[in-house]
Amino acid sequence: MYQLDIVTIVIIVANLIISFKGFQDYAFKSKYLFNIAGIQRGEQWRFFTSGFLHADQRHLFFNMLTLFFFSHVVVSKLGDLSYLIIYLVSLLAANFLSYLFHKDEYQYSALGASGAVSGIIYSAILLDPSMRIYFGIPGFVFGIGYLIYSFYGMKRLNDNIGHDAHFGGAVAGILVTLIYNFDLIYTNTLTVAALTATIVVLFVLMKFLKK
Repeated sequence: MYQLDIVTIVIIVANLIISFKGFQDYAFKSKYLFNIAGIQRGEQWRFFTSGFLHADQRHLFFNMLTLFFFSHVVVSKLGDLSYLIIYLVSLLAANFLSYLFHKDEYQYSALGASGAVSGIIYSAILLDPSMRIYFGIPGFVFGIGYLIYSFYGMKRLNDNIGHDAHFGGAVAGILVTLIYNFDLIYTNTLTVAALTATIVVLFVLMKFLKK
């Protein structure tokens, strides 16, 4: 059922190498994590590099394990290149949303692959609504739970995990997947509607939380 494709291995290895470097080298982590002040100084690379750093080993393990469970569905149905594009677009969209939310908070910092992983989760659910992960948990239940966790995680802004970025990644994952296969709107209409509604509702709640 589960399979590690080459493109997934490359992404996981990149996350492991860069994250462990960050665990051991605070200066390295500080230079490449998502930071509003740094970005406004012109350090645009942070939009990309922060997606390969993690707060701690547990954060890294959870993201990579989740990526493993959802990746093969996307790779098998859309191919390696499309999977990689969804991953990277979701990563950038996630951090761009964070920037819009926190652009006036110069000390705000975040890191993690969660935005990119969210994009892959929602792409996989859209492509295969009946998929199951872990101990038979329906993929869509995990996906919705992932966003709910992100919503509540925003109350702990001191953990440096980009919880709000999950929403940007989820939206990007859905949109790019629909660009590749627009027929999903007709064949998986209920799934598209349910995922979109969940994102919209939690996003609105998130906006109120921030006020």
